[in-house]
Amino acid sequence: MPLDIVTIPCLSDNYAYLVQGPDGVCLVDAPEAGPIVDALTARGWTLDTILITHHHHDHVGGVEELRARYGCKVMGPKAEEAKLPPLDMALEEGMNGGEGDAYTVPLMVPGHTLGHMAFHFPKARAVFTADSLMACGCGRVFEGTPEMMWQSLSKLAALPPETMVYSGHEYTTSNIRFALTIEAGNEALKFRAEAVAQARGRGEPTAQVPLSLELETNPFLRASNPLVKAALGMKTASDAKVFAEIRSRKDRF
Repeated sequence: MPLDIVTIPCLSDNYAYLVQGPDGVCLVDAPEAGPIVDALTARGWTLDTILITHHHHDHVGGVEELRARYGCKVMGPKAEEAKLPPLDMALEEGMNGGEGDAYTVPLMVPGHTLGHMAFHFPKARAVFTADSLMACGCGRVFEGTPEMMWQSLSKLAALPPETMVYSGHEYTTSNIRFALTIEAGNEALKFRAEAVAQARGRGEPTAQVPLSLELETNPFLRASNPLVKAALGMKTASDAKVFAEIRSRKDRF
């Protein structure tokens, strides 16, 4: 049974994701309950499991209301258990589970927060990255270090390029504006900018893209690229230092 993935806009610019598979319906992050309840009701679904990526309120604000309504289990990173709503299962890497296309691999991707987790569905070629890898960007490094974030992004970049990336916020337009300051001559990036502008004009979400497109256009994944290093005047710098410079520029953008 292939997965049915539903993108749910929440708050001002967040996304939650419903994932229906052979072992039920799970939700990746719960920014607020209302839109998620509406999406479930419209499909006649109930909710079996909530997967939390990290402890920030705009990713967990709806957990308790959803738990009370559906009696669902709540799972999230053990590394952030003390900061999360009560967990029925505290997850670490290696605690894989699920059936068929719903087979789920938790990945530790610290940097934005120290215990940030992504959820990879390898058989379905999907990964839910929240505020680690984002559409043409990455999350701010609030709790970790640039080196830590670079290692996390490198882990995600090593997934099969056909993997669909489902990230946590609709930041694509501003991320692309910044990316063009790093690689103004990147033809794939310019094409993406036009496509995103058209999609947003139609009110469509743009934070769900193939990893292959991120590898071609996301400056935070391209810190090892000689053209990017040259553009920054950092030809001999380590990949992690180049990433740190790009992140610093984005923070000031």
